[in-house]
Amino acid sequence: MLEFRTAGESHGKCLTAIMEGVPARLDLAHDDINRELSRRQIGYGRGGRMAIEKDEAEITSGVRFGKTIGSPIAMVIKNRDWENWKEVMNAECGMRNAELKAVTRPRPGHADLAGALKYGQYDIRNILERSSARETAARVAVGAVCKRFLDEVGIKVMSWVVEIGQVRSQNQDIEAMFNRAEASDVRCPDKTISEKMRKAIDNARKNGDSLGGIFEVAVTGVPPGLGSHVQWDRKLDGNLARALMSIQAIKGVEAGIGFEAAERFGSEVHDEIFYKSHKSQVTSHKFDFWPLESRFYRKTNNAGGIEGGMSNGEPIILRAAMKPIPTLYKPIRSVDIKTKKQFQASVERSDICAVPAASVVGEAVVAFEISNAFIDKFGGDSIDEVKRNYKGYLEYLRKF
Repeated sequence: MLEFRTAGESHGKCLTAIMEGVPARLDLAHDDINRELSRRQIGYGRGGRMAIEKDEAEITSGVRFGKTIGSPIAMVIKNRDWENWKEVMNAECGMRNAELKAVTRPRPGHADLAGALKYGQYDIRNILERSSARETAARVAVGAVCKRFLDEVGIKVMSWVVEIGQVRSQNQDIEAMFNRAEASDVRCPDKTISEKMRKAIDNARKNGDSLGGIFEVAVTGVPPGLGSHVQWDRKLDGNLARALMSIQAIKGVEAGIGFEAAERFGSEVHDEIFYKSHKSQVTSHKFDFWPLESRFYRKTNNAGGIEGGMSNGEPIILRAAMKPIPTLYKPIRSVDIKTKKQFQASVERSDICAVPAASVVGEAVVAFEISNAFIDKFGGDSIDEVKRNYKGYLEYLRKF
């Protein structure tokens, strides 16, 4: 089983991620991780924090001479803003400055009040520092390791933004959408729609407001059989939905056509099954990755590549809806937990729109779940053993 944990506060010294279960002998470099961290930081509508931080991960264990060694992988991402917060966030006792700067005013839409009540905290900073989306930097580092693993077995995880506010783009070819999204500062594949999204963000900024949106994650090269129908916690779509919903500010997740399926007849929803067979001789290298040249297939993909909690061999298509950033420059009403008096919710440095960044985080959490399901299915203590097991499965599928 693949596992990970993250630690660290938004304005603490650093973020830390520890992974266990990554097979040995996997090529892994700092650049593989830092490239993904850089993608998370870009995006039109981001706030001032991104001008301070330039996220880079240091691998402190589990890798030697550029290859994983099978032991837990630890990664550290330093917070540059720590220098401005070290008195407030110091781990030592007796720091009176922290008491003087206690946060007692919960912001609507954040974890502030619920967390303070749950953990008995009268300084809300003890809640907001960990609940901050800054934590996702550590998860992107974890996802980068998983993407490196998935590269070895021909699986690619991609994302793009399909909606910001009420501005929406239309689906196109998966690879083409991803390539165009990478060139857009709102991560939208459509240039015309990208410009409309930027204008919507500008209008929200002018009005002291914020915007949410929807991003899509697609996974190609996934063979049938990842996940399982036999237990609730082994269902691939259930685990993917949980992973996406765990991202800060995500309020809805769809697989395939999602909620649209509820509005259609069954004959319009379910993907018909076909089979194509090539009689020509197949060389061994054809077994390297899915899809095979002789296989069951669908002409539609309304299920989003998952049926009965298992991948069915079609691309996995997921969407996540992100609410608007709850920290507003146009404050809304709340109640001070100390004085019990109403006030206008305080404004801290904030993004106007973080949907482009959230799409990169979405890739990371999906990459982890796909990697976990893949390792669960094919096992192996080294990447070589995993690939041998996978090749045998592909040979079996070709003859099915």
